[in-house]
Amino acid sequence: MKTINRFGGCLALATACLIAGGTMAQPAARPASSARAISPDVMTLQVRLDRAGFGPGVIDGQRGQSLVRALKGFQQAADLPVTGEPDEATLAALTSRMDVPGIIEVELTPAMLAGPFIGPVPAREPDQAKLPALGYSTALEKLSEMFHTTPETLVKLNSVSTKLEPGSRIRIPNVVAAARDYDPDLKPEWRQTLDMLNVSSAQPRAVRVVVDKSDGVLRVEGEDGKLLAQFPVTTGSKHDPLPLGSWKIQGAAYNPPFHYNAKLFWDADNKNEKALLPPGPNGPVGVVWLDLDKPHYGIHGTPRPENIGRTESHGCIRMTNWDAARLATMVKPGTSAVFRA
Repeated sequence: MKTINRFGGCLALATACLIAGGTMAQPAARPASSARAISPDVMTLQVRLDRAGFGPGVIDGQRGQSLVRALKGFQQAADLPVTGEPDEATLAALTSRMDVPGIIEVELTPAMLAGPFIGPVPAREPDQAKLPALGYSTALEKLSEMFHTTPETLVKLNSVSTKLEPGSRIRIPNVVAAARDYDPDLKPEWRQTLDMLNVSSAQPRAVRVVVDKSDGVLRVEGEDGKLLAQFPVTTGSKHDPLPLGSWKIQGAAYNPPFHYNAKLFWDADNKNEKALLPPGPNGPVGVVWLDLDKPHYGIHGTPRPENIGRTESHGCIRMTNWDAARLATMVKPGTSAVFRA
């Protein structure tokens, strides 16, 4: 599960401008797709789907395959024609369930901007192991995960002169969770993670999860196979294919460390390298690991949410940190997990 520096290459940002107390800044370099203007209507659609439990991936105000998949999932759950298009009936059904604005303004608090921030994450696992935690690189990165988006999108929603300091007001995708009555038996650190990621405490209970490789989604099913929620996923590669079949979720590790063993990774440079990587959202498995009864396989988060559904994994099921955290509240030890081609 080899991690990649989230701010490397074309996503490099002017780090000095992104620490708490700095300002928003345009990316120094960015892919052509990120230059497109945000569509408020598309962002509203993404926000409402996200809040309804049909994750569109990162909320960026752009149409794409993740949005189409989310629409299809919602349409299936609502017994509507499954077209993947935001037709009149779909919009009416979604609005009746989640009639909220897509973009709101919030005031930054000390808790939102709390670090520590570690700067760019080293590319090599032995170097990552030397860090106290694999936390967020910057305040802007933390805010983007908090509101299920990307740093580039927050920059486009706001003025480049907007100060990232307590009391400043910024525009965000409206995913702010209303219900935060988390299970008191959960450790305080995990409750804090759920709160930070805006994961509502009002979640359905899964009877089983189904991963369809061809569709690139994980479906959460209830009694009688009723579709309750759906999230985009990355599922394996030609080197480490998705393990098809029926499995069980054995349990969850919240904010876990990661035992890196290069012999388990076909693309590792040095097969003799081993390292215990500290926990953190920028770790190889993100904020949560849902263990399967197949050795070395699980469902987990990622340090690169913008790549979900677009890149390969090492056989596991990879989700955005906020979707993985949400799923973790829906399942329990013994929940069935079915993986299909």
